[in-house]
Amino acid sequence: MDGKIDIFTLLFLVLAVIIILRLRSVLGRKSSEDDARVERYKAEQRARAAAGQGQDKIVTLPRRDRPEAAPEKAAAAAATADIEEKVRTLASGNEPLADGLMSVARADSSFDPEHFLVGARQAYEMIVTAFAEANSKTLKGLLSKDVFEGFSAALTDRESRGEQIDQSFVGINKADIVEAELKGGMAHVTVRFASELISATRDREGTVIAGDPKRIKEVIDIWTFARDIGSRDPNWKLVATQAPG
Repeated sequence: MDGKIDIFTLLFLVLAVIIILRLRSVLGRKSSEDDARVERYKAEQRARAAAGQGQDKIVTLPRRDRPEAAPEKAAAAAATADIEEKVRTLASGNEPLADGLMSVARADSSFDPEHFLVGARQAYEMIVTAFAEANSKTLKGLLSKDVFEGFSAALTDRESRGEQIDQSFVGINKADIVEAELKGGMAHVTVRFASELISATRDREGTVIAGDPKRIKEVIDIWTFARDIGSRDPNWKLVATQAPG
């Protein structure tokens, strides 16, 4: 080509430079819209990553209520098994009695037949002593309304005759639960007491007219205690007395 540049070659070169410059202007620069698109993409990626990490925590971390619920259920099951064992021991093969005691225990979670007997023994001694001493205030807190009225009538009759009772409570030889039932929201438990007393009744002049102030006498009483299981009052009251058959 003798060192000369052909006019067509020159035009081709110029055209190539122009195309390159235009491509760079389009592809080589980022517009504000491109920046926004990139930021949106990055935000979406961060959100997906955060969601994935959150799911991992939910799956792998144990729920707080799981370790707490298990001991509560275990304790409740152990308490029920303990009461059932005590009921079987006290019932001694008496299935109606065992069923009655369990019906009370299921309705009243605070009921424990052994603890009940301890309280029944204490109540028995307090009532017998209060009746001998004509202590109406103590009797009123331990007896149902009907039974209290009966005891009050007996005290009034004794006072009208001028009689008094000299009594020493020796102790309770035995106390056994013989009946139990749940009726209309009321728990009833009947106990047979075998106790020893020294008791003598004196007239106005102090002469012994009944009993013996020097002799221990065995007394058998069958008393029924009741409690409203829906009440906040945890105390049982004497609702019936009967002589042994």
